[in-house]
Amino acid sequence: MSITLIIVILTVIVSIMAINDNDLKYKLTFSPYSVKHHNRWWLVFSHGLVHADYAHLAMNMFTMYFLGESVEFLMKMHFGSKGAIYFILLYLGGLVFATIPAFRKHADDPGYLSLGASGAVSSVVFAFILFLPLEMLLIYGIVPIPGIVLGVLYLVYESYANKHQRTNIAHDAHLAGAVFGVLFLIAIDYRIAINFVNQLLSIF
Repeated sequence: MSITLIIVILTVIVSIMAINDNDLKYKLTFSPYSVKHHNRWWLVFSHGLVHADYAHLAMNMFTMYFLGESVEFLMKMHFGSKGAIYFILLYLGGLVFATIPAFRKHADDPGYLSLGASGAVSSVVFAFILFLPLEMLLIYGIVPIPGIVLGVLYLVYESYANKHQRTNIAHDAHLAGAVFGVLFLIAIDYRIAINFVNQLLSIF
């Protein structure tokens, strides 16, 4: 069984339990205030196991399953025996890194809460784009678009939405996760970035 599938199954099980148990959901949801003032450090990880509703869960896990399997395979091929560990670090690192903006802004706000694996999933999506920028991806499983184009549109949209916040969606977490996915891969092998550029230049 792949690491991706284990993550998806575990997340689906815990999320469904939490959707039907608000007390469990609250105990696992990220609270910058609780991390800072009550040392509940595990919340930077556990928030990725719970989601607001079934639509939120489905969107994240659908993306994670299809792109996660590809990224896991690519990392195992590229890094050999270390690939599995690096993939786990990519996902968990994305979870933690995605909480940094909220922690900086809301560490003293007991009312701020955040949940969902979106930051970690964003790190996986952008790792995929860094590996294969010209690969066609399907928006909502229907509209084909090159990965690099999707990545640019995603960053533009999330940046705009973050500056003009009108919903409870943590757009800053999405951005942070995306940035982590790129930086993490480059940090463990800068040649991936060189290959990324070469693939883009091959268009011309």
